[in-house]
Amino acid sequence: MAEVHHFTYGAFNPIAAFLVAMLGSFLGLLSTGRARSARTRGRRSRWLIIAAFSIGGAAIWLMHFTAMLGFEVPQSPVRYSPGLTMISLGLAVLAVGFGLMVVGHGRRSLPRVVLAGVLTGAGVLAMHYTGMAGMHVSGTIHYDLPMVIASGIIAVVASTTALWFTVSVKGWAPMLGAAAIMAVAVCGMHYTGMAAMGVKLADTVSGQTTGIRPLLMIVPITLISAATILGVALSALQAMTEEEFTDGAGIPRRGVHAENHHPWSLKQASLSAARRTPGSRPSPRPVAPRQPVKEEPLIDIPS
Repeated sequence: MAEVHHFTYGAFNPIAAFLVAMLGSFLGLLSTGRARSARTRGRRSRWLIIAAFSIGGAAIWLMHFTAMLGFEVPQSPVRYSPGLTMISLGLAVLAVGFGLMVVGHGRRSLPRVVLAGVLTGAGVLAMHYTGMAGMHVSGTIHYDLPMVIASGIIAVVASTTALWFTVSVKGWAPMLGAAAIMAVAVCGMHYTGMAAMGVKLADTVSGQTTGIRPLLMIVPITLISAATILGVALSALQAMTEEEFTDGAGIPRRGVHAENHHPWSLKQASLSAARRTPGSRPSPRPVAPRQPVKEEPLIDIPS
């Protein structure tokens, strides 16, 4: 078996991966908190989709490849398949989104959270090993079955814990603590899965391994992360703006915001007039008839 390094750049990669996972988890918890207070199913689903990109895209997928930048096989080049890398991103977002939709709609219950956690954990595990399948070396990659099972258990426990936090945690301080716990669980699942792998080099090590270099992964990852964060921020801003100026059913609010931002119209005046009870409208004030001006007779002045 070939020598494998998981911390090529020392503590930088695990610390950066933990911070990315914690930030994504915290943003996801903020979004699920807004989803709980939403009064319509459509707006709740929108916040849950935002949370899916925050947790699945940032806290899990981005953390995974941030940590993978520290992976190295000294005797062989390491390359990545862009196609499988993007597929792993889709699996992470879909898995977390499915779990959030299950626990985010309907009555909260422990069996529902556990079921969603198992399915989400399976999706996260598929994301991890799909990303690993996209890693190419000059040889073959083998996995230790007990360690793979351990990483699967951690993925299910981490997913179940995360989903429970999304439906129960309130307040900034509890959310920060829950995000830290989620980050530890995600990082633990990743490094357990990495510990399960081993590399057996080919008889003739080739320097022409297909794929892109690990450091070049920073460019697409940065672009995808920036686009995802920008999209999440714009979606959240739009949702918050709509919720501020409308009530839960999408009807414009009556109050200072409505008065300041919705000018008076003839249609509103007609509706107001139609709502008045008969006899409540004041009668017009009578106008006095105009008196004719009395002309003074002309007086001749003697010259």
